[in-house]
Amino acid sequence: MNWLIHFHLFAAIAWIGGSIFMFVLGVTLLDKAKQKSVYPHIGPIFGYFELVSLAVLLSSGLVMIYNNGLLTLLLSGDTSEVVVLLRNKLILVGGLVVMTIIHITIAFRTNNKERTALENFFSRGSSLLIFFINLFVLHYAIMIRSIL
Repeated sequence: MNWLIHFHLFAAIAWIGGSIFMFVLGVTLLDKAKQKSVYPHIGPIFGYFELVSLAVLLSSGLVMIYNNGLLTLLLSGDTSEVVVLLRNKLILVGGLVVMTIIHITIAFRTNNKERTALENFFSRGSSLLIFFINLFVLHYAIMIRSIL
């Protein structure tokens, strides 16, 4: 199943690259009028693209874990370096999924509508956390790959 890693890597590039693009867009596009003209158009397209990327990442990752016999190692309490790194990565991925659910729920529900202060707080906070968690997930992926 060597081809599966290619799907996983492509989806990771799309997911993290998209996250970086949206982070840069959010930081540099400070004019509220421009934000209101850009985000309603880019947001849904980006959201669906990212959901597909996340689905490919999660499914390919789970299949690779299962096919390589890592599931039993992850559940066994094994403390080898690769297993600890993979376990940490999966915990971060779980957080990433939760933050993505929060962010996308608010984003799709409020597209072309005015957000409340609480919705803004959770939307922007989850977006920022997604960005930083992505960097840590990438770090763990690099560490695991360097060992293997």
